Amino acid sequence: MSTAGATPVRTLAMAKAATQLGGEQSLVIFDAAQPATGFDPDAFGAVAGTLKAGGLLVLMTPAAWAAADPAPVPDGDHARLAHWPFERQQLTARYLARLARRLSSHASVLHWPQGGHLPAPSLDGGNQAARADAIADSDCLTQDQAASVAALEALAPARPVVISADRGRGKSGALGIAAARCLAAGEDVWLTAPRPAAVSAIFERLAVLMPQGQREGNVFRLSAGQAGDDTASGSELRFLAPDAIEAARLACHDEALPRLFVDEAAAIPTPLLKGYLAHFPRIAFATTVHGYEGTGRGFQLRFRHHLERQCPGWQALEMTTPVRWAPGDPLEALTDDLLLLSAQPPELPEPCAKNAQQWLEGCDIVVLERDALARDEAALRQLFGLLVQAHYRTTPADLRQLLDTPGLTLMAIRQRDVTTGRDAWLGVVAAVEEGGFPTPLAHDIWCGKRRPRGHLLAQSLAAHAGHQGAAEARWWRVLRIAVHPALWRRGQGARLLQALEQQALAAGVTRLGTSFGAEADLVAFWLAQGFVPLRMGLKRDAASGEHAVMMGKAIGESGSGKSAPRGQLAQDALLGALQQDFQRLLPSLLKHELHGLPPALADRLWQRGSENDLATLTPAACAQRLDWYRRGGGGLALVRPWLETALEACGPARLDEASRHGLVLALGGQDAPAFISWAEGQGIVGRKARDRWCRAAAGRLIEQSE
Repeated sequence: MSTAGATPVRTLAMAKAATQLGGEQSLVIFDAAQPATGFDPDAFGAVAGTLKAGGLLVLMTPAAWAAADPAPVPDGDHARLAHWPFERQQLTARYLARLARRLSSHASVLHWPQGGHLPAPSLDGGNQAARADAIADSDCLTQDQAASVAALEALAPARPVVISADRGRGKSGALGIAAARCLAAGEDVWLTAPRPAAVSAIFERLAVLMPQGQREGNVFRLSAGQAGDDTASGSELRFLAPDAIEAARLACHDEALPRLFVDEAAAIPTPLLKGYLAHFPRIAFATTVHGYEGTGRGFQLRFRHHLERQCPGWQALEMTTPVRWAPGDPLEALTDDLLLLSAQPPELPEPCAKNAQQWLEGCDIVVLERDALARDEAALRQLFGLLVQAHYRTTPADLRQLLDTPGLTLMAIRQRDVTTGRDAWLGVVAAVEEGGFPTPLAHDIWCGKRRPRGHLLAQSLAAHAGHQGAAEARWWRVLRIAVHPALWRRGQGARLLQALEQQALAAGVTRLGTSFGAEADLVAFWLAQGFVPLRMGLKRDAASGEHAVMMGKAIGESGSGKSAPRGQLAQDALLGALQQDFQRLLPSLLKHELHGLPPALADRLWQRGSENDLATLTPAACAQRLDWYRRGGGGLALVRPWLETALEACGPARLDEASRHGLVLALGGQDAPAFISWAEGQGIVGRKARDRWCRAAAGRLIEQSE
């Protein structure tokens, strides 16, 4: 067959699928049959949404998927779930089996077995079926889009607009149209999103509507005379990274601030969004409801309360009519079903609204058996819907994590309708077992030599908090916890955790842990459940915009299982030592690495009264901590109090003056100009070299102190 003049087929790694967001394709071939790669849920969701009306998606699957009761084997994409000591081949493939069953049940899916004949597909994409109503705005394709453009043009101070839409609804087009009209009127616009590629469609729309304009990198500019009559300098739309907005704002006078469009707002850290809202009089947020940059419904739940407090007149708009394909598109329905993109919590019956507490007394908490759950679509949709509502970064891959992660326990609040026999799922908690490393491997983790896959909490507390026992101990780490929004603040989260504690004790586990983006209210919740802070990340998480905090609780014989009075250390020896070290370290971190931490959060983390338990550091304690550091554990910021104490106790005869001076400078920051200048004068060039010198100098300090 001749291929002359044929369009070449581009290949793309699964990890690069998100780069296609906002683009359009006529044909996508998704190869899930290769054992080395397999089926990546996030990649499939991303590229499936790029197909335009009349397009074709070819999904290549292993032959085992075609069985009447498919039993696929774990594929290459399952490897990320295979935490130590598991290998990929040892995992379950419940998620893939469910996919195969759902594919076989959809009438819109054409099956083309290997060696068989190619079915004749119907390429009728609806050809953008004629709209029932005339659209007054000639630049817009739907009434939804026209309404959004009008709201964006009419932005008023203290009346922000929040636009939510599924993919393919013309959200980016609406932002582009509104921006073009602002520029034509001589008004500047700032635009932000998680990454520049997420707003490429907005720049493309501007170029079509304003061919006289010019794009220069992340700026689209109209020169003087091309914009409105009242401007002498022209106008521009400027894309700024989310964390660059504040610096740009400070460089402007408040009265000169342009309007700000925030696209894919669900993927931008909440503290940044709150800052935008506080400082920009005219602002609009746009988010994808079932998106891959973040989940719009979870975003609205998290951010809605803040909007209502700060700007009671805010306006919510939803774009529901597709523009890239026809309503009722079969591929959109299939993708939604496979990935549970529109999963929702159950609608609660009338008795719950009238007397929620009495109604909840009739609910029970059950351990979910995942083999059965993978075959129960109704329960799966409700439970995943709860997680989507509770967390703005839920992705399609999270469903596979719930079904196939080894060592994971799922518990849920169930309400059974005695009349119909149907279950309503009102809350869910997921926890995974961590730790239990043998002593030699735990030692290598402690001193930074090994980092096996998984075990976030156990490994981090060993490698960054300096306690080898944290890797040897067994933990259950709470991955996710969610309660139906209608039942918030009714003690159901605490109820789930209490049930989880009993389940952990039955499995012989006496410590619970959790890790999350630190906010004052969240820390307060976990403190109220008896958890204590054990470690704080020194850098903000890219997804949440918060510093990650790790908290733990001893249960059963190792602890009371109840919340200790604030200011007292945990009774469990390991948790008590971790908590004591964190409290000793926190004031130093607040002066340096965590100096920008919100006061309310710092207050939650600081356990007042614990000063009585923080005995003066002994030489032995300092030597132990600094020995961990010199072996490759932690970092200088994590040993600062111990190093300061050791330096004070060490006289001039026990450590040369140059090393002492260098260490004192390093305590102010290894990247501080003073230390860098001193180090370069000593021939120590580069961050890695400075780090090696600090560890070696601390080691010499121990040797001289012994």
